[in-house]
Amino acid sequence: MKIGLFLATINPIATPEYIAAFASGAEERGFDSLWVGEHALLFEDYASAYPYSEDGKLIGLSSESGMLDPFLALGWAAAVTREIKLATGICILPQRNPVYTAKEVATLDWLSGGRTLLGLGVGWLKEEFDNLGVPFERRGARCAEYVEVLKRLWCDPVSNHEGEFHQLSGARLYPKPVQTPHPPILFGGESDAALRRVAHQGDGWFGFNHTPESAAECLARLDALLAARGRSRADLDISLSPYLQPSSGKDLPHFEELGVDRVVLLAMAPSLEAIPTTLDAAAREYGLAP
Repeated sequence: MKIGLFLATINPIATPEYIAAFASGAEERGFDSLWVGEHALLFEDYASAYPYSEDGKLIGLSSESGMLDPFLALGWAAAVTREIKLATGICILPQRNPVYTAKEVATLDWLSGGRTLLGLGVGWLKEEFDNLGVPFERRGARCAEYVEVLKRLWCDPVSNHEGEFHQLSGARLYPKPVQTPHPPILFGGESDAALRRVAHQGDGWFGFNHTPESAAECLARLDALLAARGRSRADLDISLSPYLQPSSGKDLPHFEELGVDRVVLLAMAPSLEAIPTTLDAAAREYGLAP
């Protein structure tokens, strides 16, 4: 069982020193991966409901907080590490330009020596889409097409694409990612639509806010969707985060029985000085240290 960690990329905690110390410390203790989220914009008031809290509001973010760009933050972490994987959990693809996203991911993979995991989702914060000038409606269809644009840019010497949301004509994107055919694409989300994305286009699933029981229910639905497409979970990387659910190292055998490949922990140090003790405690609890 691989164990990953969320890397806090929220100001004011996410200083250059904090990110470097957390990333290098996580690698030294044997953690498999670092995961970062994405929101380009946040709002004091919003009607959209965050799906992972009872009141529909983001947790742990004040009106003066913001999140670092995920790929720049992971690039900073890449510079002080050599083996740990660098993951987005998740990147909100349909509100981004797909060409620039392909370039950022390829650059991160190139500079890190092929350590990128690309977790994607369609987003939930309509106000963010509105302020970015991107329609919130049909974001699922936009995401699906953008994934094809990414693959064309990463895999083809000369990229062409004619779609509803984007066109490419004789385009060349270099350098290509180190990983072939491309960095693994994991889709987040628990809805039927999200799991269909996994079955249709995904190299993996990133489940969020799960107990073993809730994960089992989602995985059963995913199995049926995969079977309908002639695929199985053997084709996928399954990563799950307990997030705000009660969790301990005792849950690992239950996740492993379900066929989960990786558990991603919310073990955030509140300060630079607290990083060693936070990482040591997580490593002990989840079997990476005696």
